Order: sequence, then structure tokens, then C-alpha cells
Amino acid sequence: MQQQLRQQSFNLTGCSLSELQIIAEQLGEKPYRARQIFRWLYQKKASSIDAMTDLSLAFRQKLSAGGYYVGALKILQEQLSAIDATRKYLFELADGNTIESVLLTEDARATLCFSTQAGCAMGCTFCATGQSGFVRNLNAGEMVGQALGVMRSTDQRLTNAVAMGQGEPLANYDETLKALRIFNAPDGFAIGARHLTLSTCGLVEGIRRLAEEPEQFGLAVSLHSAIDVKRAQLMPKAAKYNLAVLQAACKDYTNKTGRRITLEYTLIAGENDQEADLRALIQFCRGWLCHVNLIPLNPVAALKYDRSLPSRVMRFGQELEQAGIAMSIRKEKGADLDAACGQLRQRQVHRS
Repeated sequence: MQQQLRQQSFNLTGCSLSELQIIAEQLGEKPYRARQIFRWLYQKKASSIDAMTDLSLAFRQKLSAGGYYVGALKILQEQLSAIDATRKYLFELADGNTIESVLLTEDARATLCFSTQAGCAMGCTFCATGQSGFVRNLNAGEMVGQALGVMRSTDQRLTNAVAMGQGEPLANYDETLKALRIFNAPDGFAIGARHLTLSTCGLVEGIRRLAEEPEQFGLAVSLHSAIDVKRAQLMPKAAKYNLAVLQAACKDYTNKTGRRITLEYTLIAGENDQEADLRALIQFCRGWLCHVNLIPLNPVAALKYDRSLPSRVMRFGQELEQAGIAMSIRKEKGADLDAACGQLRQRQVHRS
């Protein structure tokens, strides 16, 4: 951080309160000034230092002279679903890379699905993001910037946020946790920890590390098969950890935190929706604190997979319930925008 603060220019968006305290002190200001900046950045969504009107003019001038500024992601495209109220955003990062985010609204809830990486290295064979390959990790400012961009464009407060966009959050652990803490902070976006969730392909070291954190952030684990050989075919990079190792980490997480893990299970016709798959899923889930979220596959152009028949989805749901395992069937949203689960991808920016 000390080295970063000596750079010629420095974006304040994404700074934690403690980082802002360092900046204030280095500029000869009282530490409480940091909280004022923090509120301007995340509560009031200030787009410039000059907008922070309860800071003295002299302090604002010192910030600007020191190379500090309030950055924002450029919205290249905003799409509104013709089916529901879903909005999809294409953001351009400062280096020209692009990411996608989705705003899901229902009744009083406004949930942001945000990206933690540009692209993804996990290579899940049914996921559009995985076909794009990995570009780079996002920093916390770029994650928070997605929320700020969406809130500024809609004038709507977020009630929930999920790190379920592009990328594997636990492969970018520190920056993802830093962003979630800004989402959670009372002087930040003030979203309750239980309304903040990250989704992982099952990086065991990250799951164990998350279990030691004090916040009650939600955790979702992409399972998609409870048979090792099938999971390895669908999720080749995640198969580094076999199901026994993954299950042990999940059980330890729930024992330490008392929090239930959501297991995401995308149902793919002929791949993981047969009776043997159902029996394996029930066996995997028995005896520990989990909730299965069944997700009918959202088709991706050029990929070979089809979604399971509704009768198969219902069969899985009924059998899980009869086995005493908590379950839900995800409601499809934003499919006409390619904004549903597994459909976000890297896009090229074409300039004239």
C-alpha cells in the first residue's frame, strides 16, 4: 500500500477505510477525514474529489495535486430484458479489457451479479466464460466499480450482491474479500453479510481460508456432478480436488461457521441428470448442512449441451426433498440477454 500511494496517480475507488486513513495522514489530515471520503465514495457515489463538499477546499486540492482521483468503469452497453427486469452491463476496464455484470430485480430486492476476473481459468465445458480463457484478476476497485456503475445508471440501491459473474472468486481471494467488505461496511454499501455471496468451483484452500474469516458471507459451491469422473469431464480444472476432499472442506466450513453451503447443480441432458447421478447427489449431501440449487442449463451457442427436460428437473427436486435435503430450483432470468448463469463471457470492443 505504501508503494502504491507514491504512484503518480491513484484511484480512490476500491480503497478500504484503513487505506484512506493512510492517505489522509500522509497529507497531514486527521484520520476521521478518511471516513468522510469513504462515505462519499460508496454511500454518496461521488464521481469526483470536487464533489466531496464537506472536505475543505485545501484538502481536496491536496488530494488532486497528489494524483488521487475517483475512477469509474465505462459502460459500453446496457441491455434490458424483454422478459423480466434483468439488466446486463458490459463494462470497459482502464486497460481496454471488458467484463459483464447483471442486475436482477424482484419485488424489493436488487441483486448485483458481479465479476471478479476478466475471463476465467477454470474451463468448465458448459460455461461461456470458461470458453474465453483467463485474462487477469480484477482489483477491488473494479469489482466495486461495477456496483457503482449499476447504481448510478439506475438510481437504485443494491440489497444483495453475488460474486457469480466472470471468474473464480477464490482464485482472486484478497481482492474479492476486500470488495465484499466495502459492500458490507455500514459507511459503504451497507449490505448485510448474509446478503453477500461468493461462488466457487470448489477451490479447497480458499474454502478453508474463508471459514476463518469473521464475516458471515454466503458461500456457494459449483458441484454439477457428485460422480468424480463426470465432474472431471464437466469441470476439468476443479477436478484437481476429488469429491471426498471437497466434501470434507465443505463439512469443516459448516462446522466452523454454522453457515449452510449452497451446492449449485446445473442439470444437463444426458450428462448429469440420470438416476445414478441423482443417487450420487443424494449420497453426497446427506448428513451435513447444505442446500442444493438445481439450475436447468442455460444454453450457450457453439457448445454441445442441452438442458434437462422439466420432468428430470422435477424428479431431482422431489427426490432431494424426500431424502430430507433442502433444495430449490433456480428461476431463469435474463436468458434473452445471455445474462443467465453460465452465459457471461469476454467480449471484444470494436472501435471505428
